[in-house]
Amino acid sequence: MPQTLAAPAHSELVIKKSRFIGCVQPMADRASAQAAVDALWKQHPGAAHICWALLAGGQSAAVDDGEPGGTAGRPMLDVLRHQDLEGVLATVVRYFGGVMLGAGGLVRAYTDTVAQALLTAPKVTLQRMAVLHCQVPYALEGLLRREIEAAGAELLKVQHHSMVTLELRLPEMQATAFVERINNCGQGRVGWPRP
Repeated sequence: MPQTLAAPAHSELVIKKSRFIGCVQPMADRASAQAAVDALWKQHPGAAHICWALLAGGQSAAVDDGEPGGTAGRPMLDVLRHQDLEGVLATVVRYFGGVMLGAGGLVRAYTDTVAQALLTAPKVTLQRMAVLHCQVPYALEGLLRREIEAAGAELLKVQHHSMVTLELRLPEMQATAFVERINNCGQGRVGWPRP
């Protein structure tokens, strides 16, 4: 089951005089990731490279930032994928120490920096959520609201027209049982329109 991070975690490695400062953190999307990387450049103006990898909401990124192609961003992304993470940004700030590491050395340095940060990162399991739209006569609105609350679902929107339409969100694993329960209670008077 995919996981995300509850909070940022950091690591630092020194390899042949080069300093690698790693961070893994929860991240919603690519725009937020780019803003975080821009902020790192302000914090580390003397850095040689700031490489990063992102897995968030179906978006992924692997940025080598001037390192030889495929030696930084892609290996960092592979570490995130291997740990089945989602909604996570990994960054590594590199201060060059004057000694060339070679392609293999760079891959190891960037993957080790991210892996070290992940060792201390607090992880939480992600639940896939389902959004349901339910249409009921006014007489069943109270019942449906009580069932939504009892299921621990989140009521997102209510519209009153000739029927009451409620939009709700709950864990995907509970959706089928919830729909069955509401259908039984509603005795054929419940509709589930597509959004």
